[in-house]
Formats: sequence, structure tokens, C-alpha cells
Amino acid sequence: MTSEEHRDTRRMVFGGVAEAYDAGRSGYAEPMAAEVLAYADLGDRGAVEVGAGTGKATVPFAARGVPLVCVEPDARMAEVLRRNTAGHPNVRIEVGDFEQWQPGGRRHGLLFAASAWNWLDRERRWDLVHAALAPGGATALIFGPHGIHDAGLRAALADIGARHGVKSSPHRFLARDLSGGEPGSWDQRWPEAECRRDGRFTELRSVRFGRDLRYGTERYLRHLNSLSAYRVLPAESRARALDEIGRLLDAHGGGIDVHQVTDIFLARAR
Repeated sequence: MTSEEHRDTRRMVFGGVAEAYDAGRSGYAEPMAAEVLAYADLGDRGAVEVGAGTGKATVPFAARGVPLVCVEPDARMAEVLRRNTAGHPNVRIEVGDFEQWQPGGRRHGLLFAASAWNWLDRERRWDLVHAALAPGGATALIFGPHGIHDAGLRAALADIGARHGVKSSPHRFLARDLSGGEPGSWDQRWPEAECRRDGRFTELRSVRFGRDLRYGTERYLRHLNSLSAYRVLPAESRARALDEIGRLLDAHGGGIDVHQVTDIFLARAR
């Protein structure tokens, strides 16, 4: 299996747990949408969202009246997205891969992707973004990693994952790793360097918002169960890992305290 085929397989694992994904994921810091819209300066232009999922980033934009086209590859995720945006007639949902999506004559003032950028074809994604944007249109790439405050708990969680075959562990960060760094410093795949090499974008900017969150045991297990690193495990291995994590968190007061950052990369089409 090529790396592209592997990525295609992993990005389609979320639909099987669409309800758990919606219930377990925390979304993004409250100022995120306002920050992106202030940069985009849309006027009467609309926006397109890539990999909208169940709407964790969609709803804050929809609630502000932005005309949205949401492109989501998994029909099961899109069904939950429809429910979550039912009160927003400004939202249009199109099911399919962004790589095959056709903007037609539509050009948007904003393209955004929340925790979806790394699933896109790395050879084509900047071409696709540029083709979807009007001249001067903005792109916003949004990420939401978290770090754990308790170092001992973080190590124990990482150990459980490793023993059951979890790769790309969500437990690799301590809270201080994130709260003290710059936007994107947690991952060498931060898109700024790639965007600069592309050369068709200007006004590059990175923004960070941080917040502390408390997950109860059950919610944190739903969160982990919605992550691709856990979804790709054999069902028995995943069940054993989540059971061990549940017992560990119950023994630590019934939950976990994390620091989540919402990191945003912004750029404008020349």
C-alpha cells in the first residue's frame, strides 16, 4: 500500500463512529471563527470548508451567517453534519473527496480546513486551494492538538497505546510543550514552509488560542475512539487499550485535564 492509499484508508475510518466523533471531539477555541473572518474580509463572498466532518468548525462560521459549501468525503459524517447545521440555511453540504470536487464557476473568499489538511493529496492540495479561491481570497488551516498536564499520566497513557499498537500517539505532548511554544511548533508538517515554496500566496500569518479542558473518563474514551490512530487498530486491540485507559483514568479521579491549542495558519491568494 502506498502512502497515499494508506492516508485515503485512514481518513475514511471516522464515519463508522460518526456519533462518537461528534460527542467526543471538543471543537476549537471560541475566538477561532472571528479571527479567521477578520483576516478573510469576505464582504459578500462565501466560503468552502474541506473535510467538514460533523461540523465542529462549521457551526461557528454558519452561526455568523457565512454562506458555506461543506465538502465531506464520508456520507455518514455528512449525515451528522446535516443535523448539526439544520438551523443554518446558509450551509450547503456536498459529499465527495475534495480532490475530485469541482468548484465550477464558483470562486470563494475563504477556504478553510479544520484538522483535515493532512488528509489531502500533498502533491495537489495547494493547486486545489488556489483553484477554489477568488483573487485575494484567504485560506485558513486549523489544528487542535492537546497536551496533558500530569506527566506521569501522560507517560502511562502513551505506554498503553504503544503496547496495543497505537502509532502517532495523541499522548505525546505535555501541556507545557504546547502552552510555551509558537503556533505549529508541535509538528514539522506545519504548512507555512510548504505554502512559501508554492509562491502563490501572501500575507502569511500564524495565530494561537489556548484553553484548559477537563474530560471525564467516558468522554475521553469517546474522543480516543474517534481518532484514526485507534480506529485502524484491530477491534480487539482497540477494546483492550480503551479498557485499560478507562481504568487508569478512573483511578486518577475519573478524568483527565488537558491544555488544548487552536493553531491557525492563514494565507491569501495573490
